[in-house]
Amino acid sequence: MYGITQVVTSMEANDVDFASHIPIESTVMVEGTVRKRDEETINKNLKTGDVEIFIENIEILGKRTKNLPFEVNANQDVREDLRLQYRFLDLRGDKLKNNLKLRAEVLQYLRMQMIEQGFLEVQTPILTSSSPEGARDYLVPSRIHPGKFYALPQAPQQFKQLLMVSGIDKYFQIAPCFRDEDARADRAPGEFYQLDMEMAFSSQEDVFSVIEPVIYNTFTKFSDKKVTKYPFPRIPYKEAMLKYGSDKPDLRNPLIITDVTDIFETVGLKAFSGMQVRIIATHNVGDESRSFFEGMTDFAIKDCKAKGLAWLRILEDGSLQGPIAKFIGDTQRAQIAERTNSKPGDAYFFIAEVPGVVDELAGCIREELGKRLHLIDENEFNFCWIVDFPMYELDERGELAFNHNPFSMPQGGLEALNTKNPLDILAYQYDIVCNGIELSSGAVRNHDIEIMKKAFEIVGYDEEHIKTKFAALYNAFQYGAPPHAGIAPGIDRMLMLLTGAENIREVIAFPMNSKAQDLLMNAPGNVTKEQLQDVHIKLDIKG
Repeated sequence: MYGITQVVTSMEANDVDFASHIPIESTVMVEGTVRKRDEETINKNLKTGDVEIFIENIEILGKRTKNLPFEVNANQDVREDLRLQYRFLDLRGDKLKNNLKLRAEVLQYLRMQMIEQGFLEVQTPILTSSSPEGARDYLVPSRIHPGKFYALPQAPQQFKQLLMVSGIDKYFQIAPCFRDEDARADRAPGEFYQLDMEMAFSSQEDVFSVIEPVIYNTFTKFSDKKVTKYPFPRIPYKEAMLKYGSDKPDLRNPLIITDVTDIFETVGLKAFSGMQVRIIATHNVGDESRSFFEGMTDFAIKDCKAKGLAWLRILEDGSLQGPIAKFIGDTQRAQIAERTNSKPGDAYFFIAEVPGVVDELAGCIREELGKRLHLIDENEFNFCWIVDFPMYELDERGELAFNHNPFSMPQGGLEALNTKNPLDILAYQYDIVCNGIELSSGAVRNHDIEIMKKAFEIVGYDEEHIKTKFAALYNAFQYGAPPHAGIAPGIDRMLMLLTGAENIREVIAFPMNSKAQDLLMNAPGNVTKEQLQDVHIKLDIKG
């Protein structure tokens, strides 16, 4: 756990033959004398490189009897499924062990900071009721109540709001959350942990003032990289989607997306007709080879699912060169140059698509351009808030749905819900983003039962639905609930950033693989017929 110390014996000692036949990765106990190494054998690469232990007695406590599936702590590529199956060996390596040490230190530091700010740590239940919170629940059948199920909490959302009603004005915990959703590089399937917190009598700015120092202090303490000083920039959702094509923008990338739809209304370019048009101006790249531009076009089509990607270079005389140059008149050329602050030697990339889709495509292309042009400063942690999320959106069926969090307070309260187009209503919702990764979502909560009923009515749910799905909150809010707000930064993602890991599984002791399987414990696994009978379940598996 603490490092390596060399132990030695002499050729004349009885232990030498015995010691040389101990299989590597066995557990041994050594008794001996600590002594200074000879000058020529000192190892400056080891903390203990000045000393050695001369063996007086050596005993095997746990002998390795099976072949190693891979060499421990070796600089070699090992298949991840093998590493996960033998995680207890993988954890013997320095990299993962150091990640776990860092995780422990970060957790302790986060706790200390929250306690110093007067927050009370409260553990909330793991077995609870199922509720529609955005992802699939993990269900647990009840033995005592046939046909009924518990659910593992997707987050302690309802419990922390109930604590506010209970008079616990500052709550936090290092909370486990369980969601049956697909894995990504920055999302572990099954479970994850967050610094869950809630405050009574608080506004959005109150939450920011509490959590910003916690995040800033943690990243400056455990990293040598430059960290954005708080207060972090606040970017409205609509602006973020337009300028960066994402609600979790990587601000290390200086490229900005510009809307030029109005300029192209008079340009006879069929592919742009009736579309929203965005442009990304890249500076000082006009001398890139044609293969660079064609490579970006291939990427846009294959990876971003775009229909194509138009591009232009600005030549030294100010003229344009590229596939659509002949369609751009002098007036349009001047307008684009002024709007994007571009000059000779720069280049343009154009994205034309229907509303909604155009933002996503432009964001995908912006991100790749930042990588290929080496614009990303890897020595920065660049934080921002995304604020003013829409309260509602249209789902894939074209029906109104909550955009972010059904428990959020709409800006303008009940009046906004009664008088505004639902798609124009903003919510007191906010995300904290770092280097293109969403660390956390939060909101000022809807604590007013009348506002809650109207908010759900707009998406087609009546009061009976609230009573059934959110019974505890519905009941509690009729007993004088204080205004409250909160947030829950993801701890695994914070550690992923701090360690520079490319995959979130590198900062979790015993993670599932990308298919939600625990290869070490063989989970999920089969259970006996008797176990199923105990919980009143009969399997009907087809195919």
